[in-house]
Amino acid sequence: METPNNPVVSGSTATSSGLTGGVSIAIPGWDEPLTEEELEAIDASVEAASAGRAPNHKKRRPPEAEDSRIETPRRRLPRSSSLSPCQVNEVMRYPSMAFGGRILYSRTTVEVEKSAAELLKKINALKRLTDQVTIGFDIEWRPTFRRGAPLRKAAVMQICCNTDDCYVMHIVHSNIPQSLKLILEDRAVIKVGVGIVNDAVKVQKDYNVSVQACEDLSWLANEKLHHDQRNWSLAHLTEILVSKQLFSLIPLGYSILLVYENLIYLELSCKTWDMLPKPRNIRLGNWEALFLSREQLHYAATDAFASWHLYKVLKSLPDLETNNSEIDNKKEAATSVLL
Repeated sequence: METPNNPVVSGSTATSSGLTGGVSIAIPGWDEPLTEEELEAIDASVEAASAGRAPNHKKRRPPEAEDSRIETPRRRLPRSSSLSPCQVNEVMRYPSMAFGGRILYSRTTVEVEKSAAELLKKINALKRLTDQVTIGFDIEWRPTFRRGAPLRKAAVMQICCNTDDCYVMHIVHSNIPQSLKLILEDRAVIKVGVGIVNDAVKVQKDYNVSVQACEDLSWLANEKLHHDQRNWSLAHLTEILVSKQLFSLIPLGYSILLVYENLIYLELSCKTWDMLPKPRNIRLGNWEALFLSREQLHYAATDAFASWHLYKVLKSLPDLETNNSEIDNKKEAATSVLL
């Protein structure tokens, strides 16, 4: 390996070898101390140069501080710390409760009569097997957005008595035929739902048919869960009792099972799922349309199914040993309106 030429110091003279190695420069007295005159001249030059610049008040970090800032990472609190940002937009998400059976949709008088007659046969068969027959019941009507405008007639009636079938009847086009009237007036058939007494009053007013043997899920929930006169919503009851969420998902596909006399049977495939539009948009939609949309059918069917299912869940809960006389009086007062 070739050794580079180094400066040679001898006495008061320094000799430096150039890059080509052929030229040498001698600097006399380079290692002698500076005199007072030379130091004053240097200070005067520095002051003159500083006077021409704006003062810099920013403190400069020493080199070792710069190095330590780069090499040492900042300490941060973990995300689980109580001082971490609050996740205000996070919402508890439950699995969805969705009706997965057949939706039996009928809209003309002939169709609704045949559909109700089939339902009546199922109810009579259940009567031979059990002491009490329960059906989930609900109605829908087109909302009015004008202040002081009267309510529209009940347009859709949905009934569910098991996990397999749900009947959605477009009564605004068909009225209430005889077989359906027999079901509604049968005191041996318990109709259950949230706010069902108000629904029964509306059916009485709109169609002159008395809906008998109604049991409000809110009353039953107050008895079982020890709440005093709380008005439960169907969605809240679903979350409390079965940790499910209503109307969050819908199946995309459906197939026509049977068509006779224009009576359409729909079976939801429950294979492909998609996000459902906001329930408010469906609930406040046009229930008097010539045909109901797929979303409306699913909304109505799930509503009736949830009422039937939650009633079964509530009845399975043990009774609390409390005085429910106030709730009983309220139930009797509301039921007397229907008589």
